[in-house]
Amino acid sequence: MTTDASTPTPSLREVVLAEPRGFCAGVDRAIEIVERALLKFGAPIYVRHEIVHNTYVVNDLRSKGAIFIEDLAEVPPGSTLVFSAHGVSKAVQAEAQQRGFQVFDATCPLVTKVHVEVAKLSREGYEFIMIGHKGHPEVEGTMGQLSEGIHLVEDVADVARVHLKQTDKVAVVTQTTLSVDDAAEIAAAVKERFPKVREPKKQDICYATQNRQDAIKLISPQVDVVIVVGSPTSSNSNRLSELARKLGVDAYMVDSPDELQAKWLEGKTRVGLTAGASAPEFLVQQVIDRVRRLGAVSVRKMDGIVETTKFPLPKGLKLEGHS
Repeated sequence: MTTDASTPTPSLREVVLAEPRGFCAGVDRAIEIVERALLKFGAPIYVRHEIVHNTYVVNDLRSKGAIFIEDLAEVPPGSTLVFSAHGVSKAVQAEAQQRGFQVFDATCPLVTKVHVEVAKLSREGYEFIMIGHKGHPEVEGTMGQLSEGIHLVEDVADVARVHLKQTDKVAVVTQTTLSVDDAAEIAAAVKERFPKVREPKKQDICYATQNRQDAIKLISPQVDVVIVVGSPTSSNSNRLSELARKLGVDAYMVDSPDELQAKWLEGKTRVGLTAGASAPEFLVQQVIDRVRRLGAVSVRKMDGIVETTKFPLPKGLKLEGHS
């Protein structure tokens, strides 16, 4: 028997919540930057690219007066502009300065760390291999720190096609939201081809991405299906559902509770639930409510790392009565 959207699924017993899940410190900071700018300077506040890759967050900020643009030519003179959490190229920074905007940079500090490392090693004569997804704004921002000498690879096969001017000074950087395992495999291929390669001092993949993927590895053997709350544009959310499938579990991604289909849960007893780093917790709670209506009788939270990282806001956004 096929269940419809409202028919309970008899076998359902438990929702198992991954820990940690949802917002990371960089996303918290980016959203707060836009909200404080709106409170302090009034609408509209212009934001280059989606502040984070989540449909609800973007629509909520849009309703408060944020205007999301891709081309700085769309921003009127004298406006306040926020760079998204993904970072921007040197060319975009220079154009914003030239146009005289008041700029607040919401680039995740972990992405900024990669930018700083690229600038430093470039001055020392290094060429770079960047592991990432073509067209992703973070990749465009990092590669845009240099006018030349940085080469994108998306998979192991790409490594064989890289042509460098020299092989004595080669460094690897990665997009922060990749699959940890996939990035390690590609980095190993780079090391094999360029034995002198300088690997990052610390893994570029951010702590939150790593923690959420580790939680999926922990939860997947204990459940029959995994639901990831996240938007289709969210790299780290996509990696979570991909990882669950690689571990042999059916996995689906939903942008909102009404996207969850009852047929995904047919014959399932335990549902694993997590959220990408740009997905708000209340959407997770709404998905829990929906799964309860479909028959789940209990919710159990997995043990996991408690994240305490907090990043400071840019100067100039202090509000009266706020720290």
